[in-house]
Amino acid sequence: MVDLLALTLTQREPEQDTGESAGFHWQWLGEGLLQCTPGLGYEKTILLSAGIHGNETAPIELIDNILKDLFAAKLMLKHRVLFVLGNPEAIRQGVRYLENDMNRMFCGAHEALRADVETRRAAELEHITSHFFHTSDVQAKAYHYDLHTAIRASRLPLFALFPYQSHPYDAALLAQLDAADLDALVYHNSFGKTFTQFTATHFQAASTTLELGKAKAFGHNDLSEFDQIDQVLRAILSDTVLPVRHKPAIREFKVMSSIIKHSDDFQLQLAADAPNFSTFQKGDVLAIQSGENQIVEHEQVWILFPNPQVKKGLRAGLVLEETTQHKK
Repeated sequence: MVDLLALTLTQREPEQDTGESAGFHWQWLGEGLLQCTPGLGYEKTILLSAGIHGNETAPIELIDNILKDLFAAKLMLKHRVLFVLGNPEAIRQGVRYLENDMNRMFCGAHEALRADVETRRAAELEHITSHFFHTSDVQAKAYHYDLHTAIRASRLPLFALFPYQSHPYDAALLAQLDAADLDALVYHNSFGKTFTQFTATHFQAASTTLELGKAKAFGHNDLSEFDQIDQVLRAILSDTVLPVRHKPAIREFKVMSSIIKHSDDFQLQLAADAPNFSTFQKGDVLAIQSGENQIVEHEQVWILFPNPQVKKGLRAGLVLEETTQHKK
């Protein structure tokens, strides 16, 4: 067995870097990187990542439990998978990131930053991911599930975001997210620098970021809150039937614009403890900076990921509009 989380937390390497276990071949590709390939072929090639932000521990624990069950033959692997714990040093320190947000470093964005541990890691993840998808069966459909938790609480606690893409959204992925009892889907309207943007753009992967509640320290997560998502991930890996949805119909939002912090006097007109999906009405002030007000022009908007503490030039929040149909 390869205990990927324990190896990452203790900064150790396994005694061997390849092996066979419970019907699949595994290969340790480096710190926080484990590739597993079923022995009888596969139809999907899956990237399952967590810990791009080091303090978002619930998804890391979910992946840890899945891996333990795979090695114990309690879960049978039917598709090729690359498991990624994204930012090992931040995970060990229990912080979101060390210097800069690593989920803004992909699609080559790391090249514009001063070289450090995280820019090198982003480059490594791009390289490993490229090799993983390029060496997979050409007939296999590519998927990427990047698991996160939010800084704030949320009125819609479980939601997924789609990176901007020009190709149609994958019907199987939409069905999986619906079965996962998510509360909302959010569609980006412009090209980003996230890990899922990288996989969607370069490999036409069906990619999504999953937001699972609020960030907590290791050992303080109630994983039962994510039981339905855990069931869906296991069904995907084992190619078994998805669970039945229990919640009301999933709500859908599209990103209208980003709130960008341009000056040191930036003020977001939202309480420090206001949850994600807080609403603003037409005429309300969203933000103030450099003596200018950013005013809501639509009847109602929702705010996602409000964070006035970001560095200048970065996104301090997303402005959303609710929609009634899947984007095609």
